[in-house]
Order: sequence, then C-alpha cells, then structure tokens
Amino acid sequence: MKRVIAPLIAGLLVAASMPPWGWWPLALLGLAWYGSIAISRREKSSFLTGFVFALGWFVLPLLWMRYLTLPGYVITCLIFATMHGLANYVANAITSDNKNYRNALIVCHALVEVLRMSWPFGGVPLATLAIGQVHSPLVLLAPTAGVIGITVATLWVALSHKKIRALLTITVIIVGTSFFNTVNNTGSLHITGIQGGGEQGTHAIYSSARKVFEKHLALTKTLQPNKTRDVIVWPENVVNVTNNGLFVDSVEYVELAAEAKRLNVPIVVSITEDSGNTGFTNAAIVLETDGTISGRYDKVRRVPFGEYMPLRRVLTALGAPTNLVPRDARAGDARAWLDVAGTRVAVAISWEVFFGGRVNEGVADGASFIINPTNGSSYTGTILQSQQVASSQLRAREQSRWLAQVSPTGFSEFVSPDGEVSQRSRISEEAVIDHTISLRSGRTIYSFLGNRPYIAALLVFLLLLLRRRPRTFPQAVS
Repeated sequence: MKRVIAPLIAGLLVAASMPPWGWWPLALLGLAWYGSIAISRREKSSFLTGFVFALGWFVLPLLWMRYLTLPGYVITCLIFATMHGLANYVANAITSDNKNYRNALIVCHALVEVLRMSWPFGGVPLATLAIGQVHSPLVLLAPTAGVIGITVATLWVALSHKKIRALLTITVIIVGTSFFNTVNNTGSLHITGIQGGGEQGTHAIYSSARKVFEKHLALTKTLQPNKTRDVIVWPENVVNVTNNGLFVDSVEYVELAAEAKRLNVPIVVSITEDSGNTGFTNAAIVLETDGTISGRYDKVRRVPFGEYMPLRRVLTALGAPTNLVPRDARAGDARAWLDVAGTRVAVAISWEVFFGGRVNEGVADGASFIINPTNGSSYTGTILQSQQVASSQLRAREQSRWLAQVSPTGFSEFVSPDGEVSQRSRISEEAVIDHTISLRSGRTIYSFLGNRPYIAALLVFLLLLLRRRPRTFPQAVS
C-alpha cells in the first residue's frame, strides 16, 4: 500500500492543475514529487510507480467519459496509466545514472503525451499537461512549439535537476522567437453566437431534436437587423435531419433561411443527416441570405464512445451498454475551413478543437479566425466543457487568431489571440454573445512547423540517451 499512496497523491496533484480546478502550479509540484519517488524506487517498481501516478492524474479529469460509457472510461484510464507506466520502465531501462534517468523521464513521458494525440481511438488529448498550464507563463510557448513545447517545458521544469537553468532557457526561447511570429490585423468582423440553453446530462436518443432547434430559433428571432453584424454562428448538431432526408428539404431549412434573409447575414449552422441506416454525418454549413448553401465542412475527428463506438463488438459481447451510440458518425475528409462573409474561417467542430492540426489546417489555407461550434449537453458538470475552453485558448494562442466557441448549453465565449476569454456564458442559460473581432493574416512559427519537428527532436533525444548508456561486457574467465 505504501508503494501506491505517494505516487497516487502526486498524480492527483497533476489532476488538480486541470480545468475546472485549474491550480496550475500543482502540476509542477506533483511532477517533481513523482520524479523523486521514481528515483528512489527505480530499481524495484518503475512500471508500478509510473502506472499509479498516471492513474491519479487521469481518473478525475477524464471522469466526463462515464456519461458516455463507464466501460470506455475505465478502459481509457487503464490504457493511459499503462502507457505512462511503460514510459517510466523504459526511462529506467535505458539509463544507468539518476541525471540521465531524469532526462529520460522527461523524454519518455513527453512521447507518451504525443502518442495520446493520435492513439488510441484516433487520439484522446484531454487532461494533458498543456491544458493544465493555460494560465501559467509556460503557455507563452504555444505560438512557437504548440502543446508539445508546453508539455516538454512543464516536464523539464518539474523534473530537471537544474530547474533555474531550465526556466532561463525557456524564457530566452519565448522572447527570442516572439519576433518571428508574423501576424497582422487585416480588418474586423462582427460575430453573434446563439446558445439556446437547456438541461445538461441529456442524450440525443432521449431528447427532442425539434425542441432543441426551436429554442435556438426563438432566440435568433429576438435579434434585430444590424448593419454592423456580419455572421451568426449556431452550435453543433442543433439541426437533426432524420429519415434519410436532406437539410435542404427540411422545415428547419425553410425557417433558418427566413432568418438569414430577415437579418441579412449568413448563418453558420451545424447539422446532422442520416448516412444510410447505420451512420450519420456531422457538418457545418454556411446558409446565405438568399437561401443558398455556399459551403460545407464535415467533421473529420470523431468523439470515441460519443460519435462512434470503438470495440463495439467486444463491449456488446461483454454485456456493456452501447445503446447511447446506436450509429457511428461518418468521418469527413475535407480541409478544415469555410468561406463566410467575405473571409475564410478555420472550423473545428466540437472534439476537433483538442487537435492543433485540425485548426492549423484551416489557417494554413488562409483562415483569418476560428470557430468551434460544439455540443456539451451530454455531460453533467463542467469537467469536459472547462477543458474545451482551455483547448480553445491553446488553439487561439498557437495560431494568433480570434476564436468563437458556441455551444447549446455552454460554454460559449470568445477567445482573443493571447488566450483571454470574454463573454463566457453560464451553463444551461439562454445567451447571445456578440463581439467584433480582428481578422488576421500571417502565421506563427508553430503554424509553419506543426508538430513533426518537435516529435522528431524528442526521438533524437531518446536515441542520444540510448547511446549514452554504458555498455557492459561479461568478465573474462581466468
């Protein structure tokens, strides 16, 4: 039991740095404590120490998953804990002294966090070290090195035996690279976001899609024509077209088109449509003032256990419930942007905002701001929603772009290019958020480079640690 308690508490300290708690210094404290525990136990229980530490780290910030699937929540926590347990085991195996062991812990745990961006289930990059540091000075690395840079910096500051040198180096990097982020203001845009409100903890199969639509339509009808307004944004899947119908043939299309015409602005609205008998699509479309649909983006990154059911056959065979996701979403394959109101916007639908590459794709193609239509109504509490706000802050900083997040039950808000949140709505309330944002051109260092160079650098460091390990040879028999 003694072997479990200390690393578990260290992991819980890291968990407390995550939103909605947000006590970011505790991540550094928890990681530093974990490092000292790992060193003292490296010859006896390296895997167990890393496993238990990670279990404490993930068990609370991933608790939102139980509203989708309790088995999926347990499986995900165990997979992530095992990955970080293996990180400690490998760090111990490839080093022979404590100094290099600390360096190996930084590299191996950072690589596990990188892996979580794409595996398992297509990636579940929540409860990450970067999300826990959105209010710390380390977040200033976002425009240069993205979440990987923030992750490495957090591990380095906490685990390095020369913490002052690590802090000074990071400061020099932040100051030195800030001059190379070439982003300019090119105009402005007045955005109105609609949050219809309603109870949380509701699932699509138990809810009336029409009532959800009507709440947003009624709120939109309270708006008056405004010459300064350029676009209205609705949340994710508040228009649900069933019976294998198309949006353009639905009554919802007629009603929305009338509002676009009355208000004389395009409406960006997210819709779901049937895709055969076993699937559905999740898309954002631009509805113009004359009723035409000028653009469509289908969501590429799907929510595991939310929009598709991984291991469906296995879970069904084990008797685990899969009824909350009776059909799997069909993934899109388009570039992540739409053209609206004379400018290009990067689009990250809901879950996609956790992936820097999805937003970067739109910016690389010329997007001047970002929208994140989302839907958090399936979850009770604010664990997932708060982490999504933090991710929106990271995406805004990475790209140096304004971001508008709009949800049916909260949170909805605007995020400035330096990560400041304004007009954040309350959970479940009816809300109209309005803001005039600056449009931006140019790209940050991170936008140009993406994640690959930083992943490559971590792999190079890992190889260097392997080369430094002293070779042992059997003694000659006399």
